[in-house]
Amino acid sequence: MLPKYATVRTYGSEEIVIKKSRFIGHAKPVTSEEEAVAFIEAIKKEHWNATHNCSAYLIGERDQFQKALDDGEPSGTAGKPILEVIKNRGLKNVAVVVTRYFGGIMLGAGGLVRAYTDGAVAGIDAAGPIVNVLHREVIADVDYTWYGKLENELRGRNYRVGEVSFTNRVRVVCLPEAGEAANFRAWVTDLTQGQAVIELGEEKYFVEGE
Repeated sequence: MLPKYATVRTYGSEEIVIKKSRFIGHAKPVTSEEEAVAFIEAIKKEHWNATHNCSAYLIGERDQFQKALDDGEPSGTAGKPILEVIKNRGLKNVAVVVTRYFGGIMLGAGGLVRAYTDGAVAGIDAAGPIVNVLHREVIADVDYTWYGKLENELRGRNYRVGEVSFTNRVRVVCLPEAGEAANFRAWVTDLTQGQAVIELGEEKYFVEGE
């Protein structure tokens, strides 16, 4: 799993008007080609009367799944510019559709490239670009006498903390960044003078800065 990657938070859409043509950019996070295709088809169904629904998606840790579709626009003037926006923004696991309602004025090849580029940017911005950071659960099981110190240190160092369970001991799910898990484990061991029982749990993504 990647230590971090940029994507979008949720579905978003935004409309812009260029020489009387309406361009509606739609963007959504996706985790598979099937999900991307389903999203594109849903937009096409919603905007069935549009002149074009051009799209692109980029999926996978190594960008191994990517596709650009012009949907009737001149080759290379729509899908490719949308894909280039995704790449230039450094995004992964995202699908973008730009819907066009023709306004009667021809834009030419260069104008189409700019319009679909701007439409893709509008959709991505509406969906909320984020960075997902990989964290690893480090589960510390401590006696009550050590819990107060551990809690204070975690808070003071702004570590992310998950569930805390209180039984005959205290079980604290700590969530350092995955690359720091080994050092974090050693730090908790030192902090509790070796009294903490520590195990590693799942890896999961959290939005950077939240």
